[in-house]
Amino acid sequence: MLEVLRRIIQEVNGARTLDAALSTMVRRIRKAMHTDVCSFYLYDHELEQLVLMETIGLRAQAVKQVRLPVGEGLVGLVAQREEPLNLEDARSHPHFRYFEATGEERYFSFLGVPIIHQRRMLGVLVVQQSAKRRYDEADEAFLVTMAAQLAGVLAHALATGNLSCPSLPGGQAVFSGVAASPGMAIGEAVVIAPPADLDSVPDLVPTDTDYEITRLKEAIGRVREEIRSAGERLANRISAQELALFEVYQQMLGEAALSQEVVKRIKEGQWAPGALADVVRRHVQYLERVDDDYLSERAADVRDLGRRVLAHLQEETAQTPQVYPDSTILVGDEISVAMLGEVPRDKLAGLVSVRGSSNSHVAIIARAMGIPTVLGMVDLPLPRLSGTRVVLDGHRGRLFVRPVAELESHYQNLIDEERALAEVLEHEQDLPSRTPDGHDVPLMVNTGLAVDAVASLKSRIGGVGLYRTEVPFMIAERFPGEQEQTRLYRDQLESFAPLPVVMRTLDIGGDKDLPYFPIEEANPFLGWRGIRVTLDHPEVLMVQLRAMLRASQGLDNLQVLLPMITNVDEVDDTLKLLDRAIVELGEEGVQVGRPRVGVMLEVPATLYQLGALSRRVDFFSVGSNDLTQYLLAVDRNNPRVADLYDSCHPAVISAMSRLAAETEALAMPTSVCGELAGDPAGALLLMGMGFNALSMNAPSLPRVRAAIRRVPRSDARALVEETLALESPVEVRQHLAQRLEEWQLAHLLPPRG
Repeated sequence: MLEVLRRIIQEVNGARTLDAALSTMVRRIRKAMHTDVCSFYLYDHELEQLVLMETIGLRAQAVKQVRLPVGEGLVGLVAQREEPLNLEDARSHPHFRYFEATGEERYFSFLGVPIIHQRRMLGVLVVQQSAKRRYDEADEAFLVTMAAQLAGVLAHALATGNLSCPSLPGGQAVFSGVAASPGMAIGEAVVIAPPADLDSVPDLVPTDTDYEITRLKEAIGRVREEIRSAGERLANRISAQELALFEVYQQMLGEAALSQEVVKRIKEGQWAPGALADVVRRHVQYLERVDDDYLSERAADVRDLGRRVLAHLQEETAQTPQVYPDSTILVGDEISVAMLGEVPRDKLAGLVSVRGSSNSHVAIIARAMGIPTVLGMVDLPLPRLSGTRVVLDGHRGRLFVRPVAELESHYQNLIDEERALAEVLEHEQDLPSRTPDGHDVPLMVNTGLAVDAVASLKSRIGGVGLYRTEVPFMIAERFPGEQEQTRLYRDQLESFAPLPVVMRTLDIGGDKDLPYFPIEEANPFLGWRGIRVTLDHPEVLMVQLRAMLRASQGLDNLQVLLPMITNVDEVDDTLKLLDRAIVELGEEGVQVGRPRVGVMLEVPATLYQLGALSRRVDFFSVGSNDLTQYLLAVDRNNPRVADLYDSCHPAVISAMSRLAAETEALAMPTSVCGELAGDPAGALLLMGMGFNALSMNAPSLPRVRAAIRRVPRSDARALVEETLALESPVEVRQHLAQRLEEWQLAHLLPPRG
């Protein structure tokens, strides 16, 4: 049966049209299951009806004519319950309904299964037989599997307008991915294709090796110029550190990297395009085998560069538009930083990619530029999307293809409201984040890139709650040296002095990796990451600690934060290295005191060691994103389960409340950084729990400040008690929305899609 299933799936996927796919599906299923009838009913969401779209065994004239509401008849019952229905005698079932047009009166047996895509009902798949037959478990499992396969085919057809059912409203479809940069946009999809196909280059023996090497170098030179031009176009819009990502591309094109290997292949008897394709494919395959987000993104970078060079070798131009429409939503299988630089900024409204994560190069740039972005949209069909009207929701990670007028109007109103709100909130950003009953809640900012832009907020914040030191490591080609790190850290500390700057030691592994220090693990989030890596490599940690201490000389605003702590031994070992670094620098004539040291509470184990940890460090910082991820066992960058990641889950709220109470009893200053702190409703909960400070990305500051300035701390405490009594994330979200509505603060919440 598995072989039959595989063949049917291949035939369906190879069909040129949806009608052909459906026809193939029903005929092959009927034959495989040795039954009399196989039919497919499509669910029309607009009319809330099921439409007979294809059949083999029932009367052909019934196709697209037979319609029934959800809940009516056996097919309607399957759709209503969203579960299989297996009957030996269908006529005896109370929901049985006879449709004369189909000629199905002679059929007794009935097996129907729902077709569901991302929790959305798309239709029903049915088999019938004239004899009374109870379809066995293998039959039912086979049909369920076929329905799951058909769900993906239908979702793609909806998006590309291939559905031939006239009652569907323009073929509107919605796809989900990972929200990588917030915001909303309405515009025209522009599908950007790779400039050349590395997998279709033939093997040829060169007649002139020197000529092949010359034209390879010329092609690389042209690509270098393209990358340089793209970087210049973005130079005034992003920071120097973000601009350094373009330098990574230039380094990868250098003599010591790709070109040297390709030249070697040419000298061994391969023509330039074939040699290039071989080398690029080998690098990509190696990088993709490593199970982590960052190296996967580097594979995308290498592939993109290879395609660009190949396009010049083939004397082809990149398949990108010469003129971009206003409000371009750039869509691609994978979008590189260089591709982003090719679109005029005043035309670019949003980004969508089948591949990628919230930590990719393009996501970092998109957040810095304020471009709504959704990545990891694994089910998105790219063919025929170009020129299509779309709505992009970067808050929830959704893309609406061919939106109906009502939906587009709804999102346009939301976009207008966001712009108006930003203008209103700007007028109070220099006021203190103080509640009406006089309680101050310091607001801190998270940094890593765009130092200059964040430093301009100095008068509006209480300091830097989290400086991610790994970002400069990520965009380099080697571990930065002590002097280089000292300059980076000095810039941060001077920019914000005398405000405190909390610098987290190198936190790699999990979803953050270094191209020059690969970590190959089956489960990186539970593996070698954070402090575990740097304690195993004290030579790396010592250089970083020395650089931080040097940079802090005369400023005294450095605070050091240790990530991924799971036990007190890790803290003790790190403190010994810190003390040693202070001694070493003193011997070199650099006199520095010991900075305040904190522990990041992000592993659930630390919640049960607070007393022991408090005797060793000066403060705690709760990493709410990772703590939520570990408590719920959900990878927030995995689009398949991203919906399960919810910082308002009752377990997370309960854990945070207990944590706040225990740290208060220990008199331990404790801040929270992450999405929960940057959400106005979440910030009110954290304030009510008693946390000392909140740290967030800069765009979140205005809404959070506005919420704190309008809600007394006593009301926030009552909100915590009410929320702790709720039992599901949906109830929590609804209750928070209701309370903010009552306080006339609903406009501060992210817009509802």
